[in-house]
Amino acid sequence: MLLARSELPGLPAPRRGKVRDVYDLGSELLIVATDRVSAFDVVLPDPIPDKGRVLNGLAAYWFEATKAIVPNHFITADFAEFPASLAAFRPVLAGRSMLVRRADVLPVECVVRGYLAGSAWKEYRATGRAAGYALPAGLRESERLPEPIFTPTTKASTGHDEPLAFAQVEGLLGRALAARVRDLSLALYRFGAARAEEVGMILADTKFEFGLAEGELLLVDEILTPDSSRFWPSQGYAPGRPQPSFDKQFIRDYLEGIGWDKRPPAPPLPPEVIAGTAERYREAYRRLTGRELGREGA
Repeated sequence: MLLARSELPGLPAPRRGKVRDVYDLGSELLIVATDRVSAFDVVLPDPIPDKGRVLNGLAAYWFEATKAIVPNHFITADFAEFPASLAAFRPVLAGRSMLVRRADVLPVECVVRGYLAGSAWKEYRATGRAAGYALPAGLRESERLPEPIFTPTTKASTGHDEPLAFAQVEGLLGRALAARVRDLSLALYRFGAARAEEVGMILADTKFEFGLAEGELLLVDEILTPDSSRFWPSQGYAPGRPQPSFDKQFIRDYLEGIGWDKRPPAPPLPPEVIAGTAERYREAYRRLTGRELGREGA
């Protein structure tokens, strides 16, 4: 079943993001991963089959796998453990939703880059630096960096996130908390990159979000999914050019190719682009979890 928008009568109206619908259940939140897809900060008219289930299943997988590194807000993605009041919504929720602890989200996107791609590559070509880091001369597009770097941004509710210097993060969070989220982000990146390498994938870059719940720092939102990360296949990897990826880059390339001005409304996607994107998401799930995408979630 494709789900572009969840409707759960009787529950408070959700907060709708580009992909997720978040319902306030009181002490907990219900996060529903829809099949919506955005590109260039615009939600597209065509949902992607299985995208929400991939995102939900991968997030659940990684929350469990990384809880020894940092606690997180994840409670369960098993519909059998959901409150009885949600039973009627099983066709919508099973496999694409999770219950999480409520947390006050920190106003920083914690981006970690291990390879020179995207906006970092553009900045490096112009300045020889990336997010304030001086990098060696002569690096090529998609080249592995000497060490992963922490390149935080603002957390914009609309429009584009803007780069933050680490001193600005310290100003927002305080020195101790800023250092902690930086160090945890780098540790989580290294953990995910090692797992990806085992299954023939490269984790080029990713973002994390953190929140505070009763004074406890928690990893929140999603983690190491194709929507929050740039995964490349190891086979065929060669610096000096863009790499194929397991995410919506296939959509971005199509939209760039047709000359869309990146302003709403977005154009419809052809069936082959929808199908190709869906298979990239499914393949990322299969490789990273070692499982086929089930009908009831992770």
